[in-house]
Amino acid sequence: MNPLMDAEQALLGAVLLDPGQLADLEWLAPDHFYRPVHQALFGALRKLRDDGHPAAEGERPVPLSWVTDAVAEAGLHVRGLTASYAHVLISACPRPGHAPVYGRMVLEGAIHRTVTEHAVRLHQEARTGALRGEAEGTLHYADVLAGVLTDLARRWGTEPRPVAPAVPPAVTPSAVPPAQADQVAEDEVFLLALLVERPGAMGEVVDWLRPGDFADPVHGQLYRCLGALHHRGEPLDRITLLWEAQRRGLLADGTLSKGRFALICDGVGAGNAEWLGQQVMRSSLTRAAAASARAVRALAEDEALAPGRLINHALHALGPLDEVRTRWQTAHGRTASPAPAPTSSPDGPPPARVHAALNRSTTRETPSPLPRAGPSSPPHTGRTPSRSHR
Repeated sequence: MNPLMDAEQALLGAVLLDPGQLADLEWLAPDHFYRPVHQALFGALRKLRDDGHPAAEGERPVPLSWVTDAVAEAGLHVRGLTASYAHVLISACPRPGHAPVYGRMVLEGAIHRTVTEHAVRLHQEARTGALRGEAEGTLHYADVLAGVLTDLARRWGTEPRPVAPAVPPAVTPSAVPPAQADQVAEDEVFLLALLVERPGAMGEVVDWLRPGDFADPVHGQLYRCLGALHHRGEPLDRITLLWEAQRRGLLADGTLSKGRFALICDGVGAGNAEWLGQQVMRSSLTRAAAASARAVRALAEDEALAPGRLINHALHALGPLDEVRTRWQTAHGRTASPAPAPTSSPDGPPPARVHAALNRSTTRETPSPLPRAGPSSPPHTGRTPSRSHR
């Protein structure tokens, strides 16, 4: 069973039977359909309506030319479409008057696919940015994803707002490339050694760098100890740091070994603390982006999740990335500002049409069935997806 394909076929069959249904489907676009042949056919039906086809002007019964002209127009953009498949679509429609409901199902599938595609793109850009040592592309695609979620919420007719899911999505950790992991660890060790050697350097990073920004948990714990000493106004050196680590139980539970501590604190404390802190911060930002992208993708691949909840849970999954971004901007002396709101597309649906999409349609008079043109067999247009997108 494939409910999404059933909905696409039923919707197209409804419009072939009753061209007037297009008036209630202005919020639906051809690219919301999964199969290319369905995209081409829906676009063709709209074009015929816009060009003033007699069938779209209320002619009853619906002439056979409505079907043949639609097939001919769609055939200019896709291969394999025949008149017999058009009659398969007609047979697949239980009630033409339910076209807006079928359209809502098609839109729901499109929302899941769109969110998945943009989450994958953000994840790829975060990994690429980590390897290249830059974050601008990652932040750009994060803004794009946030904008897409907001636009989809408006199309679905809901208010976009971050909402935490009752059960967090299961996310598979993403492996860090070895070369990049080694560079990150080196930057973290150099920074910690510098902060121990030059206690005044803490003031350059303490306002925006957090223990969670360190990829190595041991490094993060040592930075937390340094931050505590700095906050209390106590002297900073390797002895006071070791004492603070002991007070926090890092020695007793084996988190920090004597050799590990000596390796960090005996390093050369040279360099610029702000610059090294920014390198650690950039790594933290790309990791946060990758984690958010994986969480959004896991949500989008949950077919049981309704679009409204999917959008709001996805916005919530971007929250940790927004927090890191704010501190990243502070580290670079920029004023943190929210991502720009997306501009509504000119073909965006008015509220009345959104309302129509969210409510069951009223019963419409069904025109006489069209004569069938030969045996019914769908064209070969590629493999049908193995699962539905709801």
